[in-house]
Amino acid sequence: MVQIKELKIEQLEQAANMLKAIAHPMRIAIISLLEDSKKLTVTQIHETLKIEQSTASHHLGILKDKGVLSCKRDGKNTYYFLRNENLGKILDCVGRCAV
Repeated sequence: MVQIKELKIEQLEQAANMLKAIAHPMRIAIISLLEDSKKLTVTQIHETLKIEQSTASHHLGILKDKGVLSCKRDGKNTYYFLRNENLGKILDCVGRCAV
């Protein structure tokens, strides 16, 4: 496990920005969905979560911009996936603390 004193200020700022990006109910839902499904398109995400495609794209853009998600283009489709599998563990921990 990494000790806090071993982290550089840039790493701490990146972690804080990732946590800020995650701190939205719809983004938490997207992360949970990707944790279960591994890779999904915008269409699959918006249909599963029953939200507008533009809303899904907006939240995916924020999560990608802050380093939470990555994407890979395959033909006409862009597949989104978690950059780090441990993000699901963070959400599980927060969920247990919120009870």
